[in-house]
Amino acid sequence: MPRPELVQGDDGLVRCGWSGTDPEYRRYHDDEWGTQQHDPVRLFEKVCLEGFQAGLSWITILRRRPAFREVFHDFDVEQVAAMGEPDVQRLLGDERIIRHRGKIEATIQNARATLELDQPIDQLIWRFAPPSRASAPSTFAEVPAVTPESTALSKELRARGFRFVGPTTMYALMQAAGLVDDHLGGCFRSPSATGPDDGHDAARLRG
Repeated sequence: MPRPELVQGDDGLVRCGWSGTDPEYRRYHDDEWGTQQHDPVRLFEKVCLEGFQAGLSWITILRRRPAFREVFHDFDVEQVAAMGEPDVQRLLGDERIIRHRGKIEATIQNARATLELDQPIDQLIWRFAPPSRASAPSTFAEVPAVTPESTALSKELRARGFRFVGPTTMYALMQAAGLVDDHLGGCFRSPSATGPDDGHDAARLRG
């Protein structure tokens, strides 16, 4: 059966249907997805984890994020960049994460590429933020998988030595980091549902 466009939780809030009933997925939907993120460390983390997600469901990554943060030094760029083959071999044996050599090596390479940037990674990524939507999408069919902006960001990062940063992956990053807001109209997190009296949402939309 097709997934519903919107679901109402036992807390009475209407959410995008993909959030389902899993508590961690719901928390991610409510507190992170579509919220603007400018912290360079957390943006670097998102670039890497979106790469790990390729071919998998996001909940698979989300449940493993604490372990990813542990083994990759909380995504401290300098520490990750200093990792080498012994670290790769160790992580290939760690069942708590995704044991994919290419993705592990890409994370290390992406840290090294980040150190070589001529501007902070947050500034580079946010250069590609598209104009805000005129209105919230009403169905999943209206949400793209790739956009000109995500394609351009992918091209830029690849030219700078990043890996696992294809256009689809970069659009997922844009959604996750709030460069775009794809909460469906009717979802309590949709911009159309946010008002001056909506303190529940306002706390989440800061910065």
